[in-house]
Amino acid sequence: AVDLTCACCLQRFTEPVRLRGCSPSLCRPCIVAYCKGRQRPGCPLCREGFELKDLRPNRELAALVSLIPQEVREGELETRDEPKPSGPDACSDRSSAGRRLEEKEEEIWDISKQLEMTAETICLLRKDLTKAKEYASQIKSQITKDFCCMKEYVERQERHTLMFIEQEQKAAQQKIEETIHQLSVEVNKLMDIKARTSNLPETHRYKGSSSTMNKITLEEKLNVVRSAVEDLKRKLEILLLEKYAQQFPPVQPPDLYQETNVCSLPPESAAKNPEPMISSQFSQWADDVTFDLTRVYERLAVSAQNRKVMVSSYPTDYEPSPNRFCISQVMCSQSFSTGCHYWEVITKDSDGWAVGVANEMIGKRDKLGRTEHSWCVEWLGPKKQLSAWHRGQETLLHKDKPLKVGVFLELQKKTVSFYAITDKEMLLHTFEINTSNPLYPAFWLYSLEINGSLTISHINRR
Repeated sequence: AVDLTCACCLQRFTEPVRLRGCSPSLCRPCIVAYCKGRQRPGCPLCREGFELKDLRPNRELAALVSLIPQEVREGELETRDEPKPSGPDACSDRSSAGRRLEEKEEEIWDISKQLEMTAETICLLRKDLTKAKEYASQIKSQITKDFCCMKEYVERQERHTLMFIEQEQKAAQQKIEETIHQLSVEVNKLMDIKARTSNLPETHRYKGSSSTMNKITLEEKLNVVRSAVEDLKRKLEILLLEKYAQQFPPVQPPDLYQETNVCSLPPESAAKNPEPMISSQFSQWADDVTFDLTRVYERLAVSAQNRKVMVSSYPTDYEPSPNRFCISQVMCSQSFSTGCHYWEVITKDSDGWAVGVANEMIGKRDKLGRTEHSWCVEWLGPKKQLSAWHRGQETLLHKDKPLKVGVFLELQKKTVSFYAITDKEMLLHTFEINTSNPLYPAFWLYSLEINGSLTISHINRR
């Protein structure tokens, strides 16, 4: 603790000043009174000579004394004016007074430190509050900017699409009107020819120009536009899932594939690749399976009531899970240990995939079909071939890429069969399974650089 008492008067400092030599601090009135009548005064403590002009104010002590409450200082001044006792009583009084002063000094020092620390804490909290407000404002501004850009892009695409459709409609209308005019001219010609050639043989009669039989392709062009719009919707869905998956409420839109069907494909594509229809042969064993958010790779985004999984450009903010895959795979939440079970998966939107079943003990880095307790069929994009995999052994199936795959699990017979689903079921491959542990639907997506997706179909169970 700092001593705030003068060595001469043993009272609280009044105008504290420093001396040379041992540099003690004394009250200015005390040292002035001490020097009266002395030609060469010496320090009261070390006896070194000094002059009054050498006195220097001790501003630090003066500042500390100023912190003492006014009523305490006034009491001390009154005590200073009273006659001082002499002898042993005086020593005792000085000792007790010194202790009281020291206690007061320590109390004042503690209060000063508490005030200083409180002020610093308030300052830091205000800075943190300001930073939090600035950060929240930046985030809101960025989100608003992102959504404005997306809305502008969608509105621009809408205007261009509507303008294109209007232009095509006008072109088709003009072409139809020209064709009607040409047909009218042809009718008049035919009537004239018929009047002149009514008696000629059949082979000599006039045949109309084949140019009037040209097909109008407006519907085909509109189908192309419709397909582009569906592709835009899918890309926007992926973008929203990548950047704002946790900000959106859990309610998801219905499965788009159930609504669009084949209308999003041009007529030529629809003829070559018809949309698979719901199987009737296995529908009595149909199960409602959904993707497990604790067993999906972080670069795979799940949507549509956990029935659609797609490749994401960035890691998805899933909750931590010890079972999460370290490769681009996902399993379903449902498992089966007895009976017959069936589910279907839309595969047409991925250039590389695997559909199968696996034991729950499959490792986080184990690829589907490469272990003893996992079975699958796989389409690999670059090789453009369909294969069946188990225990790391590949069986080439020499089939075209299926747009939808059905999986039929017969646990009594210990088999799992895979079907290509169109308007009928075409068997791709059957495995004999040699495990008694529950099996889970499992999937793999090839290449995280390409936006592919798999969707579990809704099946009406009979």
